[in-house]
Amino acid sequence: MWTIAVASANPAKINAVKQCFQNNFPEQAINIDGIAVPSGVAEQPMSSAETLLGAQNRLLALKQQVSADYYVAIEAGLDNDMTFAWMLIEHNGKLGKARSASLMLPPKALQLLADGVELGDAMDQLFGTTNIKQAGGAIGLLTHNQLSRASVYQQALTLALIPFLNPQRF
Repeated sequence: MWTIAVASANPAKINAVKQCFQNNFPEQAINIDGIAVPSGVAEQPMSSAETLLGAQNRLLALKQQVSADYYVAIEAGLDNDMTFAWMLIEHNGKLGKARSASLMLPPKALQLLADGVELGDAMDQLFGTTNIKQAGGAIGLLTHNQLSRASVYQQALTLALIPFLNPQRF
């Protein structure tokens, strides 16, 4: 059985990792552990570089706290007027990484972010939801639930698995 440690206690992130590994390794038994660790960056990263640093910091903190076969860190952030997330997966010292799809944010959400409000809280204010970041996220709200945070993260996590799906090439 593989142990997969996720650098988050967020159910949407943990579920995305679980679905990704089940889809890519259907014959493999897995155990997923979500552990909240600090990102070392702002609560709402405002650039791709800051977002990647947050994911790297989470991965490092996770590895210091637990032993696992795979370590996964997901950090969401902004890149100009769009939101996205970095995915990092480490296994036996090898790193896979990918960015999720990006989506435009409404001008009012961007203004709230500029005022220091975190994206999930901004979306809750705009849409009258509660704790949307642990459900469908901004992605679900803005696509009328055609996509969810978990579904977009699953795709990006699969891309981050490429070095492990093709070990002979990496």
